[in-house]
Amino acid sequence: MITIYDVEVKDINLETINMDLYRGKILLIVNVASACGFTPQYKGLQEIYDKYKDKGFEILAFPCNQFGAQESGTNNEIAEFCDNNFDVTFKLFNKVDVNGENASPLFKILTKAYPGILGTKNVKWNFTKFLISKDGQVVDRFASTTTPEMIESAIKELL
Repeated sequence: MITIYDVEVKDINLETINMDLYRGKILLIVNVASACGFTPQYKGLQEIYDKYKDKGFEILAFPCNQFGAQESGTNNEIAEFCDNNFDVTFKLFNKVDVNGENASPLFKILTKAYPGILGTKNVKWNFTKFLISKDGQVVDRFASTTTPEMIESAIKELL
């Protein structure tokens, strides 16, 4: 069975990253967008990252333009937006599809491991969050409306 650690992804600078790099860490994987009503969640994500990054916690943010074309910028524009508006220091990745035939292999694994409401595998909107345990298991999935502050206790439990 393929796990998240078997996947390679590209970061915002298009450098290849083997997900095995994150083995043994608690991960929060989020599909993000710069022009979404949930974009202010970047602030809460950064606050949680600052609080727990030294305890083996990582946030991996994957820009996605599949929902209302809310992430139409280039990787450079996305990185600049995140830096200028939210001082983001967690890892940003190359823009991906999270649904459909061109979906990122990582998101295919995530949605298969932890389907949404009524068993749907599709990600419904930007800022859907997947919480991953130290051994690479998807332990929870949070809707866009679930703020980072609302999932902090779940992160603390895994640490």
